[in-house]
Amino acid sequence: MDTDTVVRTAQTYAKDLAERIIWTFLGAAGAVALAAGPGDMFSASFWETVGAAGIAAAGSLLKGLFARAVGDKNSASTAAGV
Repeated sequence: MDTDTVVRTAQTYAKDLAERIIWTFLGAAGAVALAAGPGDMFSASFWETVGAAGIAAAGSLLKGLFARAVGDKNSASTAAGV
């Protein structure tokens, strides 16, 4: 494995990781706000928390399907080259 391949692989990993972190944060924050309500999100019940997890998972699924439609067919990433 040459140096150029290692650098490209590290860049691809970094793009994918950054995208996952951003989308996970946005999905989870949106799910909690939707399930528990913005004013009540710091005292969510067990079922509101379970609902938020389900909403976040559904958001992740939709993001992956969207990424497949607009990006590389073999990747769940919207970032180019991942």
